[in-house]
Amino acid sequence: MKGLGFREHGGLDRVEIVDIPTPVPGPNEVRIRVQASAFNRLDRFTLEGIPGVPIERPHILGSDGAGTVDAVGDRVFDLTPGARVLLNPGLSDGTCTACRAGQESLCRSFRIVGEHTQGTATEFVVVPRSNVYPIPPAMSFGEAAAFPLVFQTAYRALRTVGELRTGERVAIIGAGGGVATAAIQIAKAAGARVAVTTRSAEKGEKARKLGADAVLVEEAGTSLDRRLWAWSEKEGVDVIFDSVGLVTVPRTLRALARGGRLVIIGATSGPIVEVDLRTVFWRQASIRGSTMASRKEFEAVLAELAHGTVRPVIDHEFAWDQGAEALARMEAPDLFGKVVLRTAP
Repeated sequence: MKGLGFREHGGLDRVEIVDIPTPVPGPNEVRIRVQASAFNRLDRFTLEGIPGVPIERPHILGSDGAGTVDAVGDRVFDLTPGARVLLNPGLSDGTCTACRAGQESLCRSFRIVGEHTQGTATEFVVVPRSNVYPIPPAMSFGEAAAFPLVFQTAYRALRTVGELRTGERVAIIGAGGGVATAAIQIAKAAGARVAVTTRSAEKGEKARKLGADAVLVEEAGTSLDRRLWAWSEKEGVDVIFDSVGLVTVPRTLRALARGGRLVIIGATSGPIVEVDLRTVFWRQASIRGSTMASRKEFEAVLAELAHGTVRPVIDHEFAWDQGAEALARMEAPDLFGKVVLRTAP
């Protein structure tokens, strides 16, 4: 079967249509005929090569996907061909201490579809039955594909790791990516007051329409921590959601409230950061890491999707033969939401 991927690590010039064997579902597995996949920044990291993460090549990109059940393996009795489904891209072994405690994202064998395994930007993908969920009624395949990775990431980071409570202040650093658009909605659904930082007034306005209470447009010569401090009425921000890392963390840390939580979900600008620990212990603040989600958390945010509390934001949908353009769109300065790829008929 054909898929969008690469044979050698590198930049976008390495992206091509590759052939890999059509996967066969084993016991407790489901094969999905993919109708739409969606990209994340993780796909660029995978393309470039992640140290310590060996992958099979040729490699298919894409962690998010939605489509119809094509075939099932032994011991799968509750799904029939043609059922409309989306997949949870988080893979765990189900047997370790973390999995038995319902903390699958802490599994020592935790993997992500499209990073550690072949991805979804292809014709068929096989995943465990426990990773397959029905698409909410009236939702398109593109919307369903735009949901899984970013919403589960934002949900765990804010609700579980960040321990967000009603009435607290939340700052989301950066407004354009899919995870930020998910975080705005999840924070508002929890009853928080939300500020978004961005370099673009246009993206800031879109964030406001999603529910952000305040938009702080970064300008040359302005101090991000001082602006967040002023927005919080000099009380500090309770939860700061940061995926940028090096460029922002030393400053955003200074904007935390007493008992505040800085939740790190990525480090797109660089992973090595110098911080003033006096800020941490004097304010009794904490720096916490978060990635993906447990099955229970995924199902909780999926229920919010089904109830209409949150919705995926799609920046653009591309046709199958525009795969390289879709990946390039991920770097566009005006990106707002998810990039979706429709598979070939």
